[in-house]
Amino acid sequence: MASRLTRIRTGTSAAVVGFSLLAAPAAVAQGGPRGEPQLQDSAPILIGHRGAAGTAPENTVAAFQDGRTSGADFFEIDVQLSADGVPFLFHDDTPARTTDVEEVFPGRAADPITSFTWAELQQLDAGSSFDERYAGERIPHLDDAAKVATARTGVYIEIKSPVNSPGVEQLVADELRTNPDWQKLVASGGVQVLGFDEASNRRFAGFAPDIELQQLAGVVPGPAVLESWAGFADSVGTNYRVLTPQNVSDVKAAGLVMGVYTVNSPEAVQASIDLGVDAVTTDFPIQTARFLSDVPVFPGSGVEIADSVNNPAGDDVQPDNGEYVLLRNTSNRSVDVSGFLLRDAANNVLTVGTGYVLDAGAELRVHTGPGTNTAGAYYNGLPASVLNNGGDSVALWTPEDKLQDVFAN
Repeated sequence: MASRLTRIRTGTSAAVVGFSLLAAPAAVAQGGPRGEPQLQDSAPILIGHRGAAGTAPENTVAAFQDGRTSGADFFEIDVQLSADGVPFLFHDDTPARTTDVEEVFPGRAADPITSFTWAELQQLDAGSSFDERYAGERIPHLDDAAKVATARTGVYIEIKSPVNSPGVEQLVADELRTNPDWQKLVASGGVQVLGFDEASNRRFAGFAPDIELQQLAGVVPGPAVLESWAGFADSVGTNYRVLTPQNVSDVKAAGLVMGVYTVNSPEAVQASIDLGVDAVTTDFPIQTARFLSDVPVFPGSGVEIADSVNNPAGDDVQPDNGEYVLLRNTSNRSVDVSGFLLRDAANNVLTVGTGYVLDAGAELRVHTGPGTNTAGAYYNGLPASVLNNGGDSVALWTPEDKLQDVFAN
């Protein structure tokens, strides 16, 4: 059976696919049989990044379940090989950022994640760094993703850092061909493989020519390179922040599908759609699905992120100055924001101290560095910057773990 993206490239109707990749602004949706939002044919293909990395610890079963709950077409995972050859799901090259490795294996936080055996990987907590309510989440096996996926929500398999996992392309191809859970997803068009490494992608295409393949790139190359990629790939994925109308035109002229990552705010999603992209990857598939269904994205929210100043004049972190996130109360009532936290795409966290009540229309600057707290500014006192100067997304959460807003710049 042809995959979802092949159907789109060959012009099969949206009634068969479920979505049209002729991207356009989302239309008003009607509720489904249980009242859940229903995406319209004008919506792009929706992919949950690392499962749903904005609302659950990335590349864990909990994040895959959030991705499935969103009704997205796919959730994305990152596959690497352990020291003893087991395919596991993890993004970074080292375990430091998202696990408790320093507690479990002191001195190994900077070691390659692929230097750990599968048994060692299973001793790490991959959930607590996101939120204590996810304590005990383990690093999944590749096949765990197939168990969560459905005929409605398939899997994007990114081959991560293949130079560190020799033979990973053959292993993934074999697993897709022989594992019953993967076989079902492949048959329904619910699997795509992707990666930044062109040589790795070409190897995988040789092993599994029937699996949809996406070439990732930080920027879209010129027509000659795209024509070359069309010989083994079906789509191109790139950073939405650097995408131009000419890029989109060139990709489609090469007969390829145009995808973008990692698009986290409703405004950024709409801007990508306006450029004519076919597929959108996001850390927040639940919220993006609401936006594409034209239903309230953050129901009941009274405070929003009005701005994020990632690269101020001078040092990013300086006393009583430097980078900050600006909160604004858009409601007509006072809101106590004490204990609210801001989490960026890399899981860096800023918090709001106690005693901060924003009147209607009031604003609060939440700074990374040190300073003297005032009614309009709170300082976290951190020694180094956390916001990505090249662009970042920041999510606002209440102390009760309720998502209030997402801002991207």
